[in-house]
Amino acid sequence: MTFQFKRLALVLSLPLMVSATALFGLSTAAFGQSPAKEGKEVLYWYDPMVPQQKFDKPGKSPFMDMELVPRYADEGGDGASMSIDPSVTQNLGMRLATATRESISQSLEATGALMFDERDVAVVQARAGGFVERVYDRAPEDVIEKGAPLADLLVPEWVAAQEEYLALKGIGEPQLLAAARQRLRLAGMPPEVIVQLERTGKARPVWTVRSPIGGVLNSLDVREGMTVSTGASLARVNGLEKVWLEVAVPEAQVANVAPGQLVNARLPAFAGEVLEGTIQAVLPQANLDSRTVRVRVELPNPQQRLRPGMTAEVTLSRNVEDVLVIPSEAVIRTGRRALVMLAEDQGRYRPIEVRTGREFDDQTEVLEGLEAGQKVVASGQFLLDSEASLRGLTAQGLEEPATSTEPALHEAEGTIVSLEDGMVGLSHGPFKTLNMPGMTMSFPVADQSLLTKLQTGDHVRVGARESEEGLVIEHIEKLGGQP
Repeated sequence: MTFQFKRLALVLSLPLMVSATALFGLSTAAFGQSPAKEGKEVLYWYDPMVPQQKFDKPGKSPFMDMELVPRYADEGGDGASMSIDPSVTQNLGMRLATATRESISQSLEATGALMFDERDVAVVQARAGGFVERVYDRAPEDVIEKGAPLADLLVPEWVAAQEEYLALKGIGEPQLLAAARQRLRLAGMPPEVIVQLERTGKARPVWTVRSPIGGVLNSLDVREGMTVSTGASLARVNGLEKVWLEVAVPEAQVANVAPGQLVNARLPAFAGEVLEGTIQAVLPQANLDSRTVRVRVELPNPQQRLRPGMTAEVTLSRNVEDVLVIPSEAVIRTGRRALVMLAEDQGRYRPIEVRTGREFDDQTEVLEGLEAGQKVVASGQFLLDSEASLRGLTAQGLEEPATSTEPALHEAEGTIVSLEDGMVGLSHGPFKTLNMPGMTMSFPVADQSLLTKLQTGDHVRVGARESEEGLVIEHIEKLGGQP
């Protein structure tokens, strides 16, 4: 039993011993020889523990009790690359990958719920004061057709106007008859009631209120015997020809959605069926609790099967794009920037900075720093990065724009909705320089003193810069007027 355990421990320790030996072999080049080799050009001298500091001549390190180490020209003429023995790379199990351009179509999975199309709404009102004589057999949430009767109203003031019109019709005076007809319209009489009066020649004081559209009877606010005044709301009807699907999209993914984008929805009520729609709008207000933004999708509903309140699993698809990608495992993230170990000819390796974008499964998009066809280290790169640091190699950085040394200041106006935990909740208008729509969200501030003398409800103008934590407010100006 003891023998088997020792044997197992030895087997498990072998990979660690190989890695440690390989790393020791790498570091020996940095620490093993302090005196300069004859016939070799020295670029500078450095302390391996503080490799960023360079010295013109050998001697004792001012930082540690050790000799300075020479950096030779043949180790990388630009001082930014290093040469590794092939046997060492083999022991490390180093694997290379090529940066390639691929056509990708990213999709986003989210959940949503069906809602009424608030643009397809009919509000039925009393066109004149009267009394409710009858309410038809209807109740809220009934599905009704266009023209369905809702209630009968007795309108006394219509009686005299109708009788006057009939009397003038018998006289045969066109001008007086036209004036009487106009009075009927001004009294609130619907055109169909006037047509019926002309056809039958009988005054009819009772008006049957009908639904102007088909859909769901959202509310019915009349009862028999009630007295209603002019303009009183009698009923509200929501159409069902189209419905809205509101989808909660994570705040970090809002930049990947836009109006007109294709959407596929799957509802539990219709298993195996995929409904297609398009994004109609990205709504301006974010949810402070879930950190999501609502996206409105319009779905056709010709058979009126889709009912508000149903839930759906939604796939938002993006257009196919041609992007440069590398394996995600090749990226070394330091917290402040992203690095890769670039493999060059003759066994040389160079740390370079890259700007990464989206991640697709096990691949990462490279926006800047690499070109198609270049090779990067996908396995063992962390040991190379450690060796590069010991040798004093600095990663090749990205070129900064010549016109600016710091991120631009973006401005917007808004109203303060909360001040807590060093954050300012702001219902703001658009940040035009960012193409960011107006919404409500919380921002960190660069200096807590910016929040003094501010309170909820203040109308302010803010200036914010992009950082690794997102937008950070650096300037707040309280405005006199309200938005």
